[in-house]
Amino acid sequence: MSTTVLIDYGAGNLRSVANALQSLDADVLIVSSAAEFPANPARVILPGVGSFGDSMEELCRRGLDEPVRRCLSSGVPFLGICVGYQMLFDSSEESPGIPGLGILKGQVKRFLPGKKVPHMGWNSTALTHPDHPCWAGLDAEPYFYFVHSYFPVPEEPSIIAAVTEYEEKFAAAVIRDHLWAVQFHPEKSQDSGLQLIRNFLQQSAPASCTI
Repeated sequence: MSTTVLIDYGAGNLRSVANALQSLDADVLIVSSAAEFPANPARVILPGVGSFGDSMEELCRRGLDEPVRRCLSSGVPFLGICVGYQMLFDSSEESPGIPGLGILKGQVKRFLPGKKVPHMGWNSTALTHPDHPCWAGLDAEPYFYFVHSYFPVPEEPSIIAAVTEYEEKFAAAVIRDHLWAVQFHPEKSQDSGLQLIRNFLQQSAPASCTI
């Protein structure tokens, strides 16, 4: 299986994502700087645990924001997880004044006041694009593991691939072309999460694709 790049900017779930990939016999390359980024990755994963602002600042400090942008514009299959999903948007209420990557239009918002946060534990997802390859082999309403206090609100409803309800509905996953991104943690979601990762590993960049 061709190499999957796992971006290391200090995210707390990096090792658990790497372990999940290796359990599926994936060839994993962990990169922590722009200089380490290969010119022709087969696919890329941006994990995430922590605050939006700290994560964006560290991603940029390591020079990893530009390789991420090039991957997303060149057709490389890309998976964003949790804060790695949130950073794809314009901004977050968690970190005013710190811009996101702006790949997807919209803002990351906090759950409504009075709600217990973080939203932590198992919850079901209602698939809005059930025939998409990311959901292959999964039930109609698969359960995944969540830990978050903020969630993206995409400006383009058509990219929402799944919704979850925690007193209010939110976009649990989005898809756009070769980009997949999820608010839940597939690496902590047992069989369902491993199936989603397995589906992602079936995606590959075109042979001529370089970043």
